Amino acid sequence: MAFQGKVALVTGAGSGMGRLLTKRLVAGGARVAALDMNEAGLKETAEGAPDQITPFKCDVTDLARLEEIVETVERDIGPLDRVAHLAAIMPSKLLADENPDDVMRLMRINYGGTVNVVTATLGRMVKRGRGELILFGSLAGMLPAPHFGAYAASKAAVNIYGEILHHEVRKSGVKVLTVCPPAVDTPLIAQATSKPKTLSMALDRKMLVKPEQVLDEVEKAIAKGQPVVYPTAPAKIQSVMRRLTPGMLWKTITKIEEM
Repeated sequence: MAFQGKVALVTGAGSGMGRLLTKRLVAGGARVAALDMNEAGLKETAEGAPDQITPFKCDVTDLARLEEIVETVERDIGPLDRVAHLAAIMPSKLLADENPDDVMRLMRINYGGTVNVVTATLGRMVKRGRGELILFGSLAGMLPAPHFGAYAASKAAVNIYGEILHHEVRKSGVKVLTVCPPAVDTPLIAQATSKPKTLSMALDRKMLVKPEQVLDEVEKAIAKGQPVVYPTAPAKIQSVMRRLTPGMLWKTITKIEEM
């Protein structure tokens, strides 16, 4: 990844795919503002590259804090060339068992956080006529996902928000890409405590996608100016099946979940 002299901002940089992306950007020559609520995780991410990674503790539901950080980054480091928003939570529970406050909190973090990141950064990029904005939605936002109903709803919102945004600003010089990965082998998976059988099967059969695979496809997609990317061939196939044979997908998933 060639990113020499560029400036990036990554949310969710304290672990998982956000950490990996941050390290890749640094390896390519970028200076990165790394955002997360996990200060210990941010410290680990920044190890070995203190001159290139600037950590910021940040809750993405706090728009004022995000705007403050972006102002600091652009003043002290430089104009943002890339913003990658990966911060999210992924609890699992059957919808009938959900507490509505928990559902709304999930929406505030996953969808509201996305809106806040865009609000804090997009306008600056549009004024400069350049930049890359990468938003992480999910394949779960369009597939049958028992136990992940609240999460899927939040990611469905991100998916369509990002796709529409791409087309609304495509003539501005700013590239907007929405990433819709399947289940990825990161610490986020551990939040799924209700033991969905589909996830257990994926774990047992080692079907989780490696974060490196996702990020490789992200780079190809952003270079091409795509609006959406479904990383890996199985994800692409499932996205097509969802549109063409939704009944078959539901039948398969409900059989696995014994519903």
